[in-house]
Amino acid sequence: MTGPRTQDERDALTIEIVFALVTAGLLAAVLYVAVASPALFGDLGRAQERAWQGAAFAVATVGFAVRLVRALWLFSRQRR
Repeated sequence: MTGPRTQDERDALTIEIVFALVTAGLLAAVLYVAVASPALFGDLGRAQERAWQGAAFAVATVGFAVRLVRALWLFSRQRR
């Protein structure tokens, strides 16, 4: 794209970024609770709880990043 962006284009980009961040955050929260549920609701030892929570954090982080990149990438492809 050449030249400056119009106000409508800037607004659309802002909305898409916020949408991508919100949906990625919600996905990360759901993934964290799903993976960490044995540690959150079970009667596990301290080491097992930390392992489940560490795995949950890793899965949630990857899910957040994948969702964010995918949403923004699809938006950029639609604009071409």
